Amino acid sequence: MTKRDPPNHPTAPRDEAAPRPKRVQLGPLEGELLEWLWARGPAATVRDACAAFPQHAYTTLMTTLDRLHRKEVLQRGRHGRAFAYAPRFSRAQWIGERASREFGDLLAAGAGRAAILSHFVSAVGRQDARMLDELDSLVQAERRRLRDDRESE
Repeated sequence: MTKRDPPNHPTAPRDEAAPRPKRVQLGPLEGELLEWLWARGPAATVRDACAAFPQHAYTTLMTTLDRLHRKEVLQRGRHGRAFAYAPRFSRAQWIGERASREFGDLLAAGAGRAAILSHFVSAVGRQDARMLDELDSLVQAERRRLRDDRESE
């Protein structure tokens, strides 16, 4: 919380303190509002959202922000007579958790696991060849962690 934030005013969470995002589906406007809140920084009211999304009615934005709050994607606090909304998670946390769940689901399906991993490695290489070295380092670190866990049992 900054000095200019009122006591109940939500602020962006710290990476280490925030809970893990739940598995939720977002509609197009929900996704746009979430991206806007991440880019904006401090918490925002519905009136702030109206200025950024003039093509949408106040009530549409109010309902959508409330829906994101009920889905536990946003936190909210009083800001005068209005609510101010802020993401519960950083963008990196949100994307990381979604990717982890998607890969976990794909690998848990069993069939075609080698193909899934092969496509992932190919996609990483197409994106940036240096990322393959990062991926290799992460794989080696995870192998060490698993070995250490087995040895400590």
